[in-house]
Amino acid sequence: MSHIESGWGAGPSSRYEQLAERFRPVFKNIRAGAIERELQRHLPLEQIAWLKQSGFTALRVPESHGGLGATLPELFALLIELGEADSNLVQSIRGHLGFVENVLNSGSSPFRDKWLTRLGRGEIVGPAWSETGDARQSEFSTRIARSGESWRLNGRKFYTTGSLYSDWIDIGITDENGKGISVTVSRTAEGVTVLDDWNGFGQTLTASGTAIFANVAIAADDINEEIHFRYSPAFYQLIHLATLAGIGRAQSSEVAQQVASRTRTYSNGNAPRAAQDAQILQVVGRLRGAAYSSGAIVLHAASALQRAYDAHFIGDQEVENHAVAIAELEVSQSLNVVSDLLLNASSTLFDALGASATLKPLALDRFWRNVRTLSSHNPRIYKDRIVGDFAVNGTLPPEQWRIGVADKSSV
Repeated sequence: MSHIESGWGAGPSSRYEQLAERFRPVFKNIRAGAIERELQRHLPLEQIAWLKQSGFTALRVPESHGGLGATLPELFALLIELGEADSNLVQSIRGHLGFVENVLNSGSSPFRDKWLTRLGRGEIVGPAWSETGDARQSEFSTRIARSGESWRLNGRKFYTTGSLYSDWIDIGITDENGKGISVTVSRTAEGVTVLDDWNGFGQTLTASGTAIFANVAIAADDINEEIHFRYSPAFYQLIHLATLAGIGRAQSSEVAQQVASRTRTYSNGNAPRAAQDAQILQVVGRLRGAAYSSGAIVLHAASALQRAYDAHFIGDQEVENHAVAIAELEVSQSLNVVSDLLLNASSTLFDALGASATLKPLALDRFWRNVRTLSSHNPRIYKDRIVGDFAVNGTLPPEQWRIGVADKSSV
């Protein structure tokens, strides 16, 4: 069934339906086992393999390198559909999608050619950037040190989302000169350990735990000194919003199915069946409205990211700066609207059902847990202030930010 026939509106391009039909059977199979995986805590290793085999992980890779050359709006529309099937999978490949974007934005180089070939084959790159504890904002404790003609990597990372499922790991480090760069190593390289120790109450199958690097050998071509793509904060945040929009569709669908199948009703209700009760229908309608609105917002903001991507290749720094700032602004303006819609919907969905809806086999609680977890990233409390500062004072949003112990000079 097409986007329009489903009531979600037209896709972002004339070819979108043709593109989406390639993946919808995969999404259907993923969704079929989503509740069981959640209840049994089965990691989606097989489902990640399906995405690789289908070409989903190479969506943005140019056709000349084996990919599908999707635009950013096409990518985000498909991420919403994948999020509807299982929100864990979207977040699990979030770091990979960012790495792909960084390669696409890099200049013509051996780095670009090497990685486009690998990505076109379906290889996945997981992230290892965040550090916990007393890690500083200005530098990483994970470092490389010279060892003969090569280097050795040592350090520990957390929030390494999806790295357990990846072929490669992209690692944020500080080099011998105190410069922030990255290195990319094989997940199976000697000295690399990725733990399944993510213990958050939501997005439980994203493998967002610890990665340890113990004296890992690093070759010169493992090192990447290129600056990450300019619109990366907006890009990564919009993936979370696409995931939320997908959750909105999933929960509205599951609740509608539950209401349609209910035979028991309350004596003080409005109809002999829940499916005919106007108040219950109103709750279901609000859930679907929240999902529709969230998806529409995400796709509108994705167009801003596409403009920022296109501006990078124009060769005019002022034009690119403006496009990047506006993309960040549009995503910031979207963030609290989308997260508020879904936080509210994932709680009020239970009003359409009886107490039996809280039984664990239905796993309806996963929607709120996942929405709350996703909404806790990249603190949403700061976004309204940033937007207000632009509206009142014309202050453009900050491009990049880091978390950690603040330097004394910045306090």
